[in-house]
Order: sequence, then C-alpha cells, then structure tokens
Amino acid sequence: MAQNKMMSTAEDVADQFLRVTKQYLPHLARLCLISTFLEDGIRMWFQWNEQRDYIEATWGCGYFLAICFVLLNLFGQISGCVLILSRNFVQYACFGLFGIIALQTIAYSILWDLKFLMRNLALGGGLLLLLAESRSEGKSMFAGVPSMGESSPKQYMQLGGRVLLVLMFMTLLHFDPGFFSILQNMVGTALIILVAIGFKTKLAALTLVVWLFTINVYFNAFWTVPAYKPMHDFLKYDFFQTLSVIGGLLLVVALGPGGVSMDEKKKEW
Repeated sequence: MAQNKMMSTAEDVADQFLRVTKQYLPHLARLCLISTFLEDGIRMWFQWNEQRDYIEATWGCGYFLAICFVLLNLFGQISGCVLILSRNFVQYACFGLFGIIALQTIAYSILWDLKFLMRNLALGGGLLLLLAESRSEGKSMFAGVPSMGESSPKQYMQLGGRVLLVLMFMTLLHFDPGFFSILQNMVGTALIILVAIGFKTKLAALTLVVWLFTINVYFNAFWTVPAYKPMHDFLKYDFFQTLSVIGGLLLVVALGPGGVSMDEKKKEW
C-alpha cells in the first residue's frame, strides 16, 4: 500500500509539473535536442583548419574534399538547427541532421567505437521523436498513404525514438562492485526499460531527465578545464551530446509514449 501511495504521489507531482510547463516544455526540448548540432557547427567554424587537416590526413581525400566535408557539417548543422527552432521545414531539417550523423559516424570512425556509436544512435532517437512531433503539427510525410489507425508511422517513430534513447543510458552503466554503483545500475536499468516499453513513461522519462542532467553537470563540467587542454573538447562534446538526449526525453515527457506502448494499451483494457 505504501509503495502504491508513493508511486501515486510521484505521478501527481509529474502531472503537476507538466501542467505548469506544458507551454514551454516542447520549446526547451527542441533547444536541448539541437544543442549538440549547434555546438558542433560552431566548432567547425572555430576549428576549421584542424578539422580540414584531420579529414585530409585520415582519408587522404585531398584538400578540396576535406573543405567540402567541413562546409557541409558547418552549414548543414547550423541551418538544420535554425529551421527546427523556427519550426520551418522541420522534417527536412531532421533528415539533413540524420545525414550529418551518418556522415560523421563514418568520417570519424565512430562505427568501430561502440560507446560513441550508441550515443549517435541515441541522438538519432531524439530526431525521430522530433519528426513525430512535427507530424502532429504539419502535413504528413506520407501523403497519399492510407491511414493505419493505431499503427501509424508517427507512433512507430515514437517507439523507435524511445528505444534508441535508451542506448545513451547503457553507456553510463558501470560494472563496479560498489554498493552505490550497483544501486545506480539497477535503478537506471529499471527506468530505461520503463521508457522503452512505454510503461509509466512520463514519470520514468522525467526521472531520467533529472538523473542524466545531474550526471552531465557533474562529470562533463568542461568549463572547469582550460580550453587549450584536449580534455576540454572531449568533455564539451560529451556534455552537449548528453544534453541532446535530455531534449529527446523531454519530448517523451511532453508528447507521451505514443500508441505503441503499454500506457496506451492500458487504456483499452
């Protein structure tokens, strides 16, 4: 009984939070979601020579193609962020950012680094949720395709987005024998499973937002490291990638889990 009462109280707090922030939450979610692309686009400008030289040396593609790569990342990411924030051509902007993720995964050899690959896939999950949100505001991407009721493309996007977001948390699990580490892993795993299957979704996603934000500020405090040290850029990259996943989770909180979830199936029961 006490457990049920505590869960009910937590859900009431989450519902109250949503009522207070419902006008601002989607805007905050989008801003967080595109933050890593915006930061990376700006970095391409300030580290133009370093990025160009790295691509040219790694791939032996020549000076011209290396410049084209940097230009594509610079303008592709910044223009995509502007379109998303202004809510114009959001679907095209999302597809463009999907392309940037795929391009960087290959160019920076992320494909062979499981941790970074999972984080990039989590970013893709956030973009899928953004696509799902844009479908509820504008015209369907699948114009002319008959409606499939509860199994609509939007709901599959929400499912795919939730599942991909989970990958970020799998990179945060630490297999240490300490009590705190074991407790953190157990609670974190339970929460990500709830988000993935869509059960108590808004409460679980909101809890993960708080947890992930705390971890991000504590472990990825790049502002405490001098800018000339390599660790500064590494922590900054990690910080903004994590912030983007927080944005994806905030979209889950704002939009709900979608039709392909246990929360929706419970309504039918």
